[in-house]
Formats: sequence, C-alpha cells, structure tokens
Amino acid sequence: MFSTYKNPVYDYARSPDQEATEPAHHPVVIVGAGPVGMAAAIDAAQKGIDTLVLDDDNTVSVGSRAVCYSKRALEILDRLGCAGPMIEKGVTWQVGKIFFRDELVRQFDLLPGEGHKIPAFINLQQYYLEEYMVRRMAELDNIEVRWKNRVSAVDNGPDSVTLTIDTPDGNYRISCDWLIAADGANSPVREHLGLESTGQWFQDRFLIADVVMKADFPPERWFSFDPSYHPGQSSLLHRQPDNVWRLDFQLGWDADPEEETKPENVMPRVKAMLGEERKVELEWCSVYTFRCRRMEKFRHGRILFVGDAAHQVSPFGARGANSGIQDTDNLLWKLKLVMDGKAPDRLLDSYSDERVTAAEENILNSTRSTDFITPKSQVSRIFRDSVLELSRRFLFAQGLVNSGRLSDPTILTESGLNTPDDEAFDGDMVPGAVMDDAPVEDSRGEQWLLNLAGEQFTVLHFVEDAASLDKGTIEGLKRLETGTIPVPAIVVANQGTAPADLRTAMDAQGLAAKRYNARPGTTYLIRPDQQVTARWRSFDADRLTAALKLATCNS
Repeated sequence: MFSTYKNPVYDYARSPDQEATEPAHHPVVIVGAGPVGMAAAIDAAQKGIDTLVLDDDNTVSVGSRAVCYSKRALEILDRLGCAGPMIEKGVTWQVGKIFFRDELVRQFDLLPGEGHKIPAFINLQQYYLEEYMVRRMAELDNIEVRWKNRVSAVDNGPDSVTLTIDTPDGNYRISCDWLIAADGANSPVREHLGLESTGQWFQDRFLIADVVMKADFPPERWFSFDPSYHPGQSSLLHRQPDNVWRLDFQLGWDADPEEETKPENVMPRVKAMLGEERKVELEWCSVYTFRCRRMEKFRHGRILFVGDAAHQVSPFGARGANSGIQDTDNLLWKLKLVMDGKAPDRLLDSYSDERVTAAEENILNSTRSTDFITPKSQVSRIFRDSVLELSRRFLFAQGLVNSGRLSDPTILTESGLNTPDDEAFDGDMVPGAVMDDAPVEDSRGEQWLLNLAGEQFTVLHFVEDAASLDKGTIEGLKRLETGTIPVPAIVVANQGTAPADLRTAMDAQGLAAKRYNARPGTTYLIRPDQQVTARWRSFDADRLTAALKLATCNS
C-alpha cells in the first residue's frame, strides 16, 4: 500500500484461556494496542504487574496518523525503553513558523535553552512508534498480547471485571482485577457500559495528505493562513522520516470526503502548494472532522479509561497521543501501590481527578486553536485576520496568533496530593509541575536528572558539599529509603560525595540548582510520574513522611 513502509502482521494464536471451563483470571487487562494501551502495558510490566493486552486487529496503524510527539511524552517513553529508536528515526524540530498570505508573521522556538536530553518535538509516523512498542513489549516476559481478540461484552463487578472476547475461533470469557480501556475514541468498552463522552463537534473538514518527495525544507512546523495556493483557508506542512511530508488542507464543512480523497483531487492541491515542477508521490490521505469531548470521570469502579477512550481533542497542538501517554504515566504508579496494598483504593480516584483537569486544559486550548484557525462568523474572521495583519509589525499581536498551542504537561497545582509551599520559591518547579531535566554526573559518569529519579518516589536534596551532610540528615534520608514505600534520595551537590551509600549527582553546570531555585538545604519530594509533590528550604524527615502519606492518600 505504501512505498516507504510495509505493515507487519502479527499472528493470531489460540490461548489456553479459550480451553478453560471457567473464566481465567488476570491481574490487569488492557484493551487496545495503540500507543496509549502499549504505554500502559509496558509501564505495568516494568513495575512487576502481569499484564494481558487485547487488540481486535493484527497490525500497527495504517497510515501515519499521529506524527508529532512532545518532549514530555518522549521523556515518559524514554523510561519505557522506547524513545531511543524514536528519536534516532524521527525528525527533530523545535522551530515553528506562521505565515499570513505568504508572509512570515511569527516564529517561535520551543526549547531555546541548553541542557536537555530529550528534544522539544519529533515527527514520526505512528506506525513506527507502534512497531517499536510491540518490540519492547516482546522483551518483557510479564506481558502477553493477543491479536484478533475483540471485546464483545463487559461486566463491571464490585470485585472483578468479566470480559467476553470474540476471536477467529469463537468467543471465550476471562476476568481481571483491573481493566484499562485504551480502545480509542469510539471505545467499545465505554459503549458496553453505557457511558457517554460529551463535548463539541466542529463543523469543518481537513484533508491530510502524506506525500513522498525530496525537498530541502528545514525541519520546522509551517502553518499558513490564507496562502495564495489555498485562498481563504489554512494549511500545514511537517517533515517526517523517509522523505515523507505531512500536508494538511482546510476544506470547509461542505467538502465531500469521498471526492476530496481521490488522487485526482488531492494532487492539484499538493502541486499548488509545492510547485508543479516538483516530483511528488501521494502515499496516504484522509479527510477528518474533529471534536473536543471527554467522559465526566475516567474511573468507573475497576475500569480505568485512558487516551482517546477518555477524552478527545482536535489535532491542533499535538495533544492526543501525547496526553494519553501522560494518562498512563499518572495511572500506573497509583495502580501498583493499590494492588500491593500500600495505598487505599481512593488513590485511583485521584487519577481521574488529575487527568480530567488535564483534559479540560487540553480541550480549552484545542477549542481556542480551532476557533482561531476556523472562524465561524464574519466578526471572528475579521478579528483573526486583523491579529495576523498586526503580527507583521507588532510583538503584542504575535502572542495572540493561535495555530495550535503545542502540547505542554498540565501543572496540577490544585491536586489534593500536593503539599502546598510554606516557604518562598521562584521558578516553575511548583508542586504539581513535572520536574525539569538537567545534566548531572554520578559515579558512573554523565547522567540526566530525570533518569536518576526513575519511576519511584524520590527525594532531591541540594547541598554545596555532599561530603558535609550532617548525621541527622543522613539518618533521615536512609530511613526514608527503607520505609513501606521506599523513597531513595539523590544528593545534588557542587562537590564531594555523600556517605552511607546515598546517591550523589554533581551539578557541575549549575543547571539543576537554577531550574529548581535551590540553595543549600532545599529539598524536593518527587512522585513516580516525576511530578513535584512537595518542597522545602530545609530537610525535615517528618515533613517528608507527612507529604508522602498525603501523596499516596495514606494520611
């Protein structure tokens, strides 16, 4: 089908569960082997949870689909063992340009500072990401994937969930302690339970065209309002690997999707944009409409909804797959603690609370972007065009231009798991923010702070000289490491080595201290999803213990 990619086919295999007279039981079942479902599965497996993944298909996505992956999603995927091949294969970019009637009116840089392991964004066809994730799952012996297994019924009981599954060999039943629904925007699990996802439909259509061509355009995001080759509408150009380029064309609500995807109608638009003389091959195209909607809550008893099954946004801003991967990052550490009996069941309610907040922010940003890109009244269009016209000359107007506010992690300042500040801090590392990265060095050599923090509760304790830690601090940090919920410490220092087997991270460039507004004694408590949950200007083991209890609903 494609000149640059051939979809793999994963074999259906009959499972021993299909021979059982009673439903076989599994700790965790995940429905859906897209990027979000596989992220959940890999995360669960790395935490020691035996996981079963069910998918009604037997290949990766057909067509490039989601192509734009943000720094935060890549940081999570790095912990899951998937980001390396993504970054190696993908097109790294951080500069975006916005044009109005063929003139550049705004340019932005998404990662102007130095000292980050992960780029601001990469472009990569979704089928590559999914293939890498399938390979990663195969490396983990506590994940089982069953292809061509379609969930046809769901019974959400008080103590377990029972599923009926259709296969090429007929149906069978299984049960599980917890079900994670990652089965997409039209979620069959949600439908089986009679649950709704409500919101707004946008009356406009866009054509996606992936074309193969050799071009020396830089790896940047180019968004055009009212270009000469597509008057009155908008367009978008993104570079992908394999000389594949993603083109988006606004069509208007009256466009006929069937007609617009015919090659004889697609190619004139492509040629008008890229030039008649350029050699271009059409690889894939689709017409889409979009909607912004979500479920009221993402937890229903023992069923937890993630990704598009829980919430949807328009594609402007790359908030779909990126936010879904952040859902799983928020969920799995909480589920692990609950399953191990180290946190009460209500900790899972905080998953819904926090990710509903994130979904609301994404929907708000996506809706505003869509309204700016596709004005629905003459007044709105006059405002939009006036902003673009003013942007040619005035800096203040450039901030009002909205071609898609690109995905950033939500700062969950109102989360009930946070311990509020009681001392003055500057900077962005407030409770509820995702921790920032910085280059550091430990006994193994050059490292990154995010990698050292890993995926467990962690204390960051900043000092000038790690060798000068007082006895009380050493004892307090070691006590936290051996608690019911272990909390290892990283001593971030300018010199010296911490005693008693405490980890030391040398902040030679001073970037960690700068980004965390740290001075000697500053202490942070970081959650397993690398979110700041508490911070103080001095170390106090009792305050840390209290903050840990709050962050795990044990207080």
